Amino acid sequence: MSNRLAAETSPYLRQHAANPVAWWPWSDAALAEARAQDKPILLSIGYSACHWCHVMAHESFEDEATARVMNDLFVNIKVDREERPDLDKIYQLSHQALTQRGGGWPLTVFLAPDDLVPFYAGTYFPKEARYGMPPFSYVLEQVRGFWDSRRADVRAQTSALHEFLQGYDRADADSAATLSDAPIRTAVARFEAAFDPTYGGHRGAPKFPHCPEMELLLDLSERAKTTRENNAPDLPSPLAPSPLLILEVTLARMAAGGIHDQIGGGFCRYSVDERWEIPHFEKMLYDNAQLLPLYARGAREFGDESHAGVARELLAWLIREMTEPSARGSGGGFYTALDADSEHEEGKFYVWQRDEVRALLTGPEYAAAEPYFGFDRPPNFEHAAWNPIVAQSIEQVARSLGAEPAEVRSRLASARKKLFAARSTRIRPGLDDKILTSCNALMISGIARATRHLDAAPLIGLADNALDFLHTAAWRDGRLYAKAGGDSDRFPAFLDDHAFLLDALLECLQCRWSDRDIIWAIQLADALLERYEDRAHGGFFFTAHDHERLPQRPKPWTDESVPCGNGIAARALLRLGHLTGETRYLDAAERTLLAANSTMQQMPQACASMLRALQDFLHPRTHVVVRYAGDAEETAWRAAPDPAGTDGVDRYFIPELATALPGTLAAQAHAAGGMAYVCHGTSCLPPIRSTKELAATLARADA
Repeated sequence: MSNRLAAETSPYLRQHAANPVAWWPWSDAALAEARAQDKPILLSIGYSACHWCHVMAHESFEDEATARVMNDLFVNIKVDREERPDLDKIYQLSHQALTQRGGGWPLTVFLAPDDLVPFYAGTYFPKEARYGMPPFSYVLEQVRGFWDSRRADVRAQTSALHEFLQGYDRADADSAATLSDAPIRTAVARFEAAFDPTYGGHRGAPKFPHCPEMELLLDLSERAKTTRENNAPDLPSPLAPSPLLILEVTLARMAAGGIHDQIGGGFCRYSVDERWEIPHFEKMLYDNAQLLPLYARGAREFGDESHAGVARELLAWLIREMTEPSARGSGGGFYTALDADSEHEEGKFYVWQRDEVRALLTGPEYAAAEPYFGFDRPPNFEHAAWNPIVAQSIEQVARSLGAEPAEVRSRLASARKKLFAARSTRIRPGLDDKILTSCNALMISGIARATRHLDAAPLIGLADNALDFLHTAAWRDGRLYAKAGGDSDRFPAFLDDHAFLLDALLECLQCRWSDRDIIWAIQLADALLERYEDRAHGGFFFTAHDHERLPQRPKPWTDESVPCGNGIAARALLRLGHLTGETRYLDAAERTLLAANSTMQQMPQACASMLRALQDFLHPRTHVVVRYAGDAEETAWRAAPDPAGTDGVDRYFIPELATALPGTLAAQAHAAGGMAYVCHGTSCLPPIRSTKELAATLARADA
């Protein structure tokens, strides 16, 4: 038996194609069916790598008795939250409003069929009563009974919720307001207060990487080192941990934990404990896209080669397991996720038995691997298996063995290679092979930044391949789509797709110039202003002006599992506006910041991406444009300012043959021997004619 999900391209939806539940995908036909039968909609939202989504599927959606109740009482719709983040945003907020607590996945909401507003919501429901929750079948019957017998109460509730959704995040841009660094100061104080000095990150569990927060702290630390302007944030307070300490501890402890795949590279979604030791084992592209440049940047900031190693291992995992082969054989787009489960067991692919490890390694290898990976401790995964961590440093292991650190490194490298080979023979976790524009753009941006921080120019080819893929498969007739593939026209792009891709193009342009990419960046920026901007109130809606009508049109200000699209858009528009001299981009960014101002004031700790844009608005970035002729000249100019230098300076090296030079770039003509232009915001210095003068100018700017 199969239901209407069998023909879907989403791996998550296809996972449910054989359920006895008569699932529909979200569609006009499904909504019409619910209206025609006057049946409430049971909307289930999840994603392919979600462990608890699998649990609820095995317990309830694969159960014939439960499916009969669902089919009799509801029109059942299954949604992949990665394909339809607009629906997920609306119904997660609805869940929060109805239950007064946070949501998650699987998300289970019951909608009125006419206006699609929920009247009951939850997340995971067990088949049998446990965890203090009633059985799912009981919930189904009670919800349908409420719909049938108390329709007036349902209507009153949905009307109130609809009013709440319509008014949420609708503050006007106050043109009389003065933007200041006050929210930045408050956010830093709250980051400091939440910091776990032992394990890094925020105190308590579960523990997530907060990448935009770490990026903001790096920005502020960098600025504190290079400028002493009166209105710069005072960082840190005398008794508080410094931003660099927060970053150093957090990056080091995550890298040593079980959230980091010690055998194969890359990071899992989050840790269920405060020590970063035991994750839910799903690996998401978007998490790794954000962590890659942090570790590359951290390697430069702290002079820590181990951070560079983490970044390189992550890239190796990306190329090996998450990159779609292209027709050229050089790689195309990046896949979305690896599942938490294999063989219906969470983490089975990743965890070990101690005797299994001992049998695979030589005596000297095991003598080093046992204390290093924590195999000499009690099992840390469900009291029955070991998830490898870095339990002791190489230096500690070397001392205990009476060996040199170099010898221990060699033994561990050999042991890791053998463990990886053995693990590769296991049944692998499921791969979600969707290629999503937003997640790909995050990874492209991360690769471009890692290219500069690690001084590894060949890496940019990986980003270029993915950009080429998106340009071919997700950009058609001047319109962007959220998903690449045969059914991409079903998924018009969202704010995040445009903002993240614009940011990625600007990062790649600093690694190598491309006429196509500067034109594409301008087209994306124009699309943001034309099709997503709320000109009346400021900021950008998550959906385009011609998007499907839904109970709410989100306009997000806070970071979630990915950075806030409004924050990335504002920051990218500031950079593009200063590069091209196009003031309408700068004006749109300012309107966005003004619209977000009240949210940044009220809960700045949740608005790190918006605060990064605010920081760039208050203290405009320096940008350097170099025109050159020939490879030798390019090499000389690139060597003048350190290519892995401060993140507060954007550098564009443009060959004389480039023709797509909009705005002020067109006036920056090439002269014999090359020419550099240094601008701070909208103020530019006279042209610079030598690499020595450029280096001196940048040094003076940082003084």
